[in-house]
Amino acid sequence: MCPFREDEGGEGLKLTIGLAYDLRSDYLAQGYDAEAVAEFDSDETIAALEAAIRGLGFQTDRIGNARALAARLVSGDRWDLVFNITEGLRGRSREAQAPCLLELFGVGYTFSDPLVCALTLDKAMAKRVVAWAGIPTPHFVMVRDMTDLDAVDLTPPLFAKPVAEGTGKGITARSRVERVEDLRPLCEDLIEKFAQPVLVEEFLPGREFTVGILGNGRDSRVLGIMEINVSSGVDNGIYSLAAKEECERVVRYARLERGPTWDRIARVALGAYRVLECRDAARVDIRMDRNGEPNFVEINPLPGLHPTHSDLPMIATQEGMEYSELIGSIVRSALGRLGVAG
Repeated sequence: MCPFREDEGGEGLKLTIGLAYDLRSDYLAQGYDAEAVAEFDSDETIAALEAAIRGLGFQTDRIGNARALAARLVSGDRWDLVFNITEGLRGRSREAQAPCLLELFGVGYTFSDPLVCALTLDKAMAKRVVAWAGIPTPHFVMVRDMTDLDAVDLTPPLFAKPVAEGTGKGITARSRVERVEDLRPLCEDLIEKFAQPVLVEEFLPGREFTVGILGNGRDSRVLGIMEINVSSGVDNGIYSLAAKEECERVVRYARLERGPTWDRIARVALGAYRVLECRDAARVDIRMDRNGEPNFVEINPLPGLHPTHSDLPMIATQEGMEYSELIGSIVRSALGRLGVAG
């Protein structure tokens, strides 16, 4: 990769990549609590990301969150590419806010477009599209208020979570529901706390995996598959926010070797990635049903990028791909889509 463009005199200039992100420490300083900012990035993540991009030969410019991005765009600032990992603060379309701004001002960026970011954050909408494509996913119902509980015609055990949250927010030991009558107090609590509907789906009792995918369209590929085993002492073995925050201590991650199981999981994950039209990279969560068949659970088109704490970089590491190579793959993918020499 040659990260240069020509200036008017024919001399090479380094491409500049802007970094758009939500920083945990910024929001904590504004009074938000730890759970509210759980999806946002640490100072360590941004420093590692910037170092990796600079190590690839690019110039970098730290932009910050979507509000900061909007101000910079209005003031006339532009970049050759924006490495966008902003999660947004409010609404089920919050992950689409920065991509919308960048498209409005004609600036290219990494990862998925506004439609995909909004669609995939709403887990029910994503499941509808995936199911339409014939990809297996647990049956579900949406609970917007308590009258919707009358329509729950699923066989326990069930699993309940906020429909548009990430990083395990709203998921605890209570999320696995053994009796239908236990749904009411749980849904009441989740709706009150997160001000959004609750997704109630059949609980899949089998093994749990997360799949890293790189690339675009037909050229997209599975980077690797990682199995997740949570200690039963933390939220009854559920991959909750608490488990993710303490993953080094309570979660055992294992590389899935290639074979028939790998192939079946990869087929489901890659099928979901493609039908949802994700770009550059994403991470797909898969769980086995009682018959050992892989099912789509959800997809993250803006995967966490902490070098050692986030799942996608962990998958890359287990596959022998260094962090800088992972970031380089994402940048090259975006530049290739945009037709930018880099």
